[in-house]
Amino acid sequence: MSGEEQSSRTAVYAALVGNILVAVTKIAAALWTGSSAMTSEAIHSVVDTTNEALLLYGYRRANRPPDDSHPLGYGRELYFWSFIVALLIFALGSGVSFYQGVLHVLSPEPIENPIVSYLVLGLSFLFEGTTWLIALRRFRADGERFGYYKAFIRSKDPPAFMVLLEDSAALIGILIAAVATAATVLLKQPLWDGIGSILIGILLGLTSVLLARESKSLLIGEPADPELARSILELARQSPGVLRANGLLTVQMSPTEVVAALSVEFSDDRRADDIEQAIVAIETQIHERHPSVLTLFIKPQTNARYRRNRARRLREA
Repeated sequence: MSGEEQSSRTAVYAALVGNILVAVTKIAAALWTGSSAMTSEAIHSVVDTTNEALLLYGYRRANRPPDDSHPLGYGRELYFWSFIVALLIFALGSGVSFYQGVLHVLSPEPIENPIVSYLVLGLSFLFEGTTWLIALRRFRADGERFGYYKAFIRSKDPPAFMVLLEDSAALIGILIAAVATAATVLLKQPLWDGIGSILIGILLGLTSVLLARESKSLLIGEPADPELARSILELARQSPGVLRANGLLTVQMSPTEVVAALSVEFSDDRRADDIEQAIVAIETQIHERHPSVLTLFIKPQTNARYRRNRARRLREA
């Protein structure tokens, strides 16, 4: 297991523990106070707890070795379960919270024992804030280098950004619930409780759309990081007997696994066994420099033929 994968798993485990604690306290408070916003927050935390369990299950399934039925491995199972998590946030978290809010707007009910709500929201903010800091630490290096939104788009590790976005939404949701509860009590208008629940539903809906879009992109096949592609091409160009590295096609199979297809033109004076040895040398260099390259296909090909084939593919697309 790579250091990055271990760091991501740690963030997921921390989020799972935190969400269990938060869910238990929110459920108890929702039953005690009858608050719609608190009920939405309890649903939110239950969904988040389920999501972390699914992400850990995805990690376990993705780490199975290749076999005859899946020769390139099962890495994309993690992307599949990440997409399911995004759908659950929308269907359960956002949908139920929005529905709960509409019901309380149509039939407002006063909040009983609001002090309990404030206490639980404070504890929840503490738990969620702790897991948020752990997730942020995992994502901070890329965020500071590229900017957080661009790092989110570039990331090939859904649990890393999912936990961070889920916890960010949770913290904002807690603040919304606190404001809605305060408005309900101070203004003596139970309507605000339902409005808070609706806002939490909208927040979760927006979060799920962002997560689903990025998870879907990874699931259907994104290229590897451009820096990895440039490094592979440079290693091929420097190999003895290589006239030029024509181009490279990469597909991200999991956060730590890449499949690459490399087109290389060799010197005309090279014999078949010389080319075979050169290919073995290129493969060895690339695997040593980039262990994440799970499978590498090298195709001896002139630059002119490579360009003709590439132009034909672009026309057909």
